[in-house]
Amino acid sequence: MIKSFASALVLVSAACASYAQGAFPSKPVTFVTAFAAGSGPDAVLRQVGEKLSKLWGQPVLINNKPGGGGFIAIEATRRLPADGYTLLQLDSEHLAALPHLYKSKNFVTLQHFDPVAPLFRTPFLVAVATDSKWQNMKDLIGAAKAAPGKVSFGSWGIGSPGHLGGEQIEWLNQVEMTHVAFREVSQLFTSVGAGDIQWSFASIPSSAGVYKAGKLRYIAVAASKRIPQMPEVPTVAEAGGPAHFEVNSFVTLLAPKGIAKDVQEKIHADVLKVLADPEVKARYNTFAFETLNWSASDIRKNAEAKSKIYEQLVTRKNISLE
Repeated sequence: MIKSFASALVLVSAACASYAQGAFPSKPVTFVTAFAAGSGPDAVLRQVGEKLSKLWGQPVLINNKPGGGGFIAIEATRRLPADGYTLLQLDSEHLAALPHLYKSKNFVTLQHFDPVAPLFRTPFLVAVATDSKWQNMKDLIGAAKAAPGKVSFGSWGIGSPGHLGGEQIEWLNQVEMTHVAFREVSQLFTSVGAGDIQWSFASIPSSAGVYKAGKLRYIAVAASKRIPQMPEVPTVAEAGGPAHFEVNSFVTLLAPKGIAKDVQEKIHADVLKVLADPEVKARYNTFAFETLNWSASDIRKNAEAKSKIYEQLVTRKNISLE
């Protein structure tokens, strides 16, 4: 009888321990982000974190670790336990372009991290100075064909969507342009507005200040359809550019490799619940961020599709950040 009671007690204890381990989250959760405080991705991450904190009954902490092409944030998290208590915010270029830009590191992001949940996707518009003579993509591409290497485009860094999107325009239209990388996003759009750089890709939040000052004009959106925030701006295809042309970036949450499926699924479901919150949707709308309902496998599939394009673009010009 005593032996049977002891055995039963062991089973109950084991069951309780199992339940406790499965009751995620039972302590604070930290989001490490590769983006600077005050940036668009940081702003929405903080709002999502606040909503998740209320939903989970646990603090959600934000730890900004920008710089190093994303490697500062990556190295701070990739060896941590894959228990869901530390998640990493990266964009699609950290997932898809970074392995090609740092070849000697032999680092493939999705070999070290598991996708957990989507956060948003942002489209990019083609921006020129308000007084530019170009009215559409046909004008821009025509100018590049007429004067190889003379048309300049700017971006917020080598390997950024703005840079690689420009490389894709070159490739698809068989033209040659001059790329100028800026350290500060504000300097980029100030330079475009002043005519020092002839064009660039731009997100609505990053270029809003110069646009509202009347210095910038958007001639196209690099998306399959027009965006609600700028319905008057045609797509690249509608403006005389290549058909089906898209330049965007998506941002996700990831965990160190090996996260338990039930924990990943809970975080995923709760993030999607938060993204459906009217306050979050309203904030996303101000940034022209598109909510996504992708599964973890969808994130991986879309990253792999971008990786194939980026590999071709990087190889074509031997682009490197090493």
